[in-house]
Amino acid sequence: MSIHLVIIDALNLIRRVHSAQPDETDIQRTIDTTSRTLKRILSETEPTHIIAVFDHHQQVRGWREERFPEYKQNRKPMPEPLALGLDAIQQAWWELGIDSLLSDGDEADDLVATLAVKVENQQHQVTIISTDKGYCQLLSPSLRIRDYFQHRWLDQAFVEKEFAVKVAQLSDYWGLTGISGTGLSGIAGVGPKAAREILANHETLEQAFADDELPEKYKKKIAGNEQHALLCRELASLKTDLELGFNLQDLRWTKP
Repeated sequence: MSIHLVIIDALNLIRRVHSAQPDETDIQRTIDTTSRTLKRILSETEPTHIIAVFDHHQQVRGWREERFPEYKQNRKPMPEPLALGLDAIQQAWWELGIDSLLSDGDEADDLVATLAVKVENQQHQVTIISTDKGYCQLLSPSLRIRDYFQHRWLDQAFVEKEFAVKVAQLSDYWGLTGISGTGLSGIAGVGPKAAREILANHETLEQAFADDELPEKYKKKIAGNEQHALLCRELASLKTDLELGFNLQDLRWTKP
């Protein structure tokens, strides 16, 4: 039997649905809408295994905050009605046969990445349901990302069009450009176009920084900011070696 694990980036889905609701206090509508959405996802993806991964409700930023205190410091908090309604949402999803996994001391992104890569390394199919482009660094022939709201795959063709760098260079790219909304600023004055030009001729940041023939316009901007760029790259990179404490059998989906 072929295995297909679907991982739901839970708060990514929930917050987008909730933000579109006319009344943020109407949690039942959010429950109903996310449940209908998940039913469609189940129908479209036909998983054999499934899990919804939630960020810790206290918005723990884990090791990234320890390395860089400004990380996501100004992120808009979850609306209180939604925070109070998460248990009810998880219960509704449970009734669809979808269990929930809550991150503890780590961001959900790293938990999703660890689980996805572990299963992909066993030659199984993995689909991550999320609009978060950060997951694109994980792409492989058997690991894919579905942006449900835009009805598109965040695949290699998307990366080539959106970033114009290799999948393996995405973290280096974000080390140069930063990531909006996270506090990761990258190198001032180095935008997407400059980052593409730098990485077109260098596989990594280290190679670019060590290149005496790097155009002077880039050398001036990079000078003195190398360590910050490397830190941004580190923080933009997803961890794939967390301890999970469960196995694939625990995630088997049985239609209610």
